[in-house]
Amino acid sequence: MPSLNLVPATVADYRREAEARLPRFLFDYLDGGAGEEMSLASNMADFRAIQLDQRVMRDVSEIDISIELFGEKLTMPVVLAPVGLGGMMARRAELQAKRAADAAGIPMCLSTVGICSIDEVRQVSDRPFWFQLYMLKDRGVVQEILDRAWAAGVRTLAFTVDLAVLGARYRDVRNGMAGGASAWGKFRAGLGDYLLHPRWLYDVGIKGGPHTFGNLQSYVPAAKNPEQFKVWVDSQFDASTNWKDIAWLRTIWKGNLVLKGVLNADDAKEAVANGADGMVVSNHGGRQLDGVASGIAVLPEIADALGGSSTLLVDGGVRSGQDVAKALALGAKAVMIGRPWVYAVASRGEAGLSALLASFKHDLKTGLGLTGTTSAAAVGRDIIRKR
Repeated sequence: MPSLNLVPATVADYRREAEARLPRFLFDYLDGGAGEEMSLASNMADFRAIQLDQRVMRDVSEIDISIELFGEKLTMPVVLAPVGLGGMMARRAELQAKRAADAAGIPMCLSTVGICSIDEVRQVSDRPFWFQLYMLKDRGVVQEILDRAWAAGVRTLAFTVDLAVLGARYRDVRNGMAGGASAWGKFRAGLGDYLLHPRWLYDVGIKGGPHTFGNLQSYVPAAKNPEQFKVWVDSQFDASTNWKDIAWLRTIWKGNLVLKGVLNADDAKEAVANGADGMVVSNHGGRQLDGVASGIAVLPEIADALGGSSTLLVDGGVRSGQDVAKALALGAKAVMIGRPWVYAVASRGEAGLSALLASFKHDLKTGLGLTGTTSAAAVGRDIIRKR
């Protein structure tokens, strides 16, 4: 018998609701990946292929899922990942995410190309948040952004290293976001689609402005919407970025430096050698090079190569607290979730995200308890079933 679907229970439920409520081009931007989306599919499939080893008759009456990450106590090993254009998916979504993350006792990482600015997010509370950085050709702009982040209390910087060349995102092409649409096509993808989503049009389109990249507004003062910002941002991506730039970042950034987008053990060793405090094992949510391995598939190799010399996180395909347990078992200290938190906010706002995070906590405790484990900080590979 089909469910009534009155209350979302899983990330897939929030995704279904978000798809119904968002204009098509925005949902596809959020949901899609590069090329034929093989890596996007692998991200979740590889988590599903990992089996937990159920153990019984253990005292699991007290289960502690808290951890310490970069000197901060987290109630569970989860960080809200940076997502560009977040504030187009729900009204001032980055602010809603910060409030929900604060209430849940976990960090939120703000994207360079988020709709809300560093200063706006700072006003939510005194709890520190993370900031994600792209290396821009204008290093003076990079320095200014980092100075603003530091002044706002940011102490952990996630530097994205896998965007030297932009991936081919075919959903964006089909929706006309990459250009080439006829006048009728532009109407269908724009005003025509907005009118089919009146709730989004009123709540986000009309009341959710300004729809600018808040962190970059002063550098592109004439830009009034993300499409106009994109021209400047695309011109600023620096394909020449290399390990020397990481060393330079280390000289100007006094806080924790985490490299996001590492998928190779040799690169991971270079990251440590150049001063990174940690890294996110990630294929950019399957949005960059289609056909590469998932983060969870590569994680054990990198963890073994580093031997505990760096703090590892993983993202891509994490859809439940039990996925978090699998990531911890294979060498991660914590996970990042991107699409799930945006699906939840787009679907049901801050309350939806709070409910989703509560379900992650419950599922993680279930996963640990039924593998005979009482501490997230002590999870090892023994909870994974050997084949």
